[in-house]
Amino acid sequence: MAHAQPALDSGKYYLPHGSKWPIIGALSLLITMLGAASLLNGVNVGPWVLLAGLLALAYMFFGWFGTVIGESEAGLYNEAVDRSFRMGMMWFIFSEVMFFAAFFGALFYVRQLSVPWLGGEGSKFLTNLFLWKSYSPAWPTNGPAAVGGAFETIPAFGIPAINTAILLSSGVTITIAHHALKAGNRAVLKLFLAATFLLGFLFVYLQAREYAHAYRELNLTLGSGVYGSTFFMLTGFHGLHVTIGAIMLTVIWLRTMKGHFTPQHHFAFEGVAWYWHFVDVVWLGLFIFVYWL
Repeated sequence: MAHAQPALDSGKYYLPHGSKWPIIGALSLLITMLGAASLLNGVNVGPWVLLAGLLALAYMFFGWFGTVIGESEAGLYNEAVDRSFRMGMMWFIFSEVMFFAAFFGALFYVRQLSVPWLGGEGSKFLTNLFLWKSYSPAWPTNGPAAVGGAFETIPAFGIPAINTAILLSSGVTITIAHHALKAGNRAVLKLFLAATFLLGFLFVYLQAREYAHAYRELNLTLGSGVYGSTFFMLTGFHGLHVTIGAIMLTVIWLRTMKGHFTPQHHFAFEGVAWYWHFVDVVWLGLFIFVYWL
């Protein structure tokens, strides 16, 4: 486990100074959400407001993380701050676990309870006859043809299987990079860290191609009944997390190129590695329960 360098005054807990970044972050999120809502409701200025919000968010991220990186490299953080960073990252990943657990729970509820119930299974009062008399409880379900229309699913052993191999490989490469960092082998660290974020971006590219194929040729969209909505919510949010993780890995790689991190002081690397392994595990669940079963 890496530990922080001694602070300038190791006898006192580090107190963060006043910062403009929290208020800039809050306003950026507000503008982004207003832009997204306007875009979805057909307001003409919606795309521009959304773009302004995203640019403001990017500015906030660059500025805030740059400040923290500078303070860390200056040795301003002691071991208590290092522990607080670790606890913060652990709780953040736990919140992400709960986020995906909600979507997996929705998928389980639909497949194991709602769909069979609508088909009459376990319905003592034949409620299904009043709600949907001619419903066939098959999965995947697309609902009435007038709603979502007929669609095809994406086979598991195509792009999803390739993406599974890619993410599992990236889990290996980042582990090798971590061991290289602790051993002081900078060349191996740079090589395998670069391989990790390149694999991450390759995953996102293949998933984008999969989405294009689903929409254009399979008629599988967000409007394809409950299957389409759960499919794109789960895989789409995971793809967003892979994108964010790949960007974080790229930043960490750029920092290694500048000589940042030592075998004893590299929590930023560890935090991103934890996040990346979490992304890998979530994908295994998606591959099994969304694509395969």
